[in-house]
Amino acid sequence: MMAAEAGASRNTLLAYRTDLERAADGLGQPIGTAGSDVLSKLGEQWRDLAPSTVARRSAALRRFYGFLFDEGLRKDDPSGALPKPTLQRPLPKILDSNEVTALFEAAEARAASDEPLAVRNLTLLELLYGSGLRATELVSLPRGALRTGQPFMVLRGKGSKERLVPISSRAEQAVVRWREHVPTGSLWLFPSGKTHLSRIRLYQIVRAMAADAGIPPERISPHVLRHAFATHLLSGGADLRVVQSLLGHADIATTQIYTHVDSARLIQLVNTKHPLADRR
Repeated sequence: MMAAEAGASRNTLLAYRTDLERAADGLGQPIGTAGSDVLSKLGEQWRDLAPSTVARRSAALRRFYGFLFDEGLRKDDPSGALPKPTLQRPLPKILDSNEVTALFEAAEARAASDEPLAVRNLTLLELLYGSGLRATELVSLPRGALRTGQPFMVLRGKGSKERLVPISSRAEQAVVRWREHVPTGSLWLFPSGKTHLSRIRLYQIVRAMAADAGIPPERISPHVLRHAFATHLLSGGADLRVVQSLLGHADIATTQIYTHVDSARLIQLVNTKHPLADRR
């Protein structure tokens, strides 16, 4: 159901499976037949876990029991007994423009030698920060995803939804340069072994580039660059709806988190655009 009806990605399916298996291990019995009295014990077992982890596991179980009930495989839905932690969504980690500049300067200096891996790493950086791609979207790009002279590409993102992604002239040049090093028979733009570059390897590459630029590696990840893409666009005056479309967010509430990050710009807007700003 999750794959066929909800269109969940492979990573989402694996996460749901893991959460359901851990819940079954904690209960010591099949979760399909567990009642409310049994499920209520999970709150005690999960007391040392982060609220976000508890919320995710509870959500997986609620989806599971909802499925059983809808399909007539159970006459009741016991998920009301599951813990419901209060979550406060944290502000995303971002980099300032000076740090992004340092990242690019270090990557460009290494790529100047035309060493294949250095060229690849610069291309990864251009697409992460220049287009706001998710890690999975980036590493799984097909070799022909970008057509010369076309300022955008169509990709299938989270939930198997297609969206247009803008490609800057810088990123296009980087892709064209890198593609010269990619075997013509490769299906992927960033091949590795029999398939494409893994998300874990991308994470390691980005952290290594951060260290090379003098930025603490623990402060950066592929997703942090995606956050920087969105925040810096808003800082430059981009419309929130446009940023939502570029990021591929189904709900604008997800995009609104970035409006809380750029507090300096918000203060400036109030001081300069409010009707009372000119009154002394």
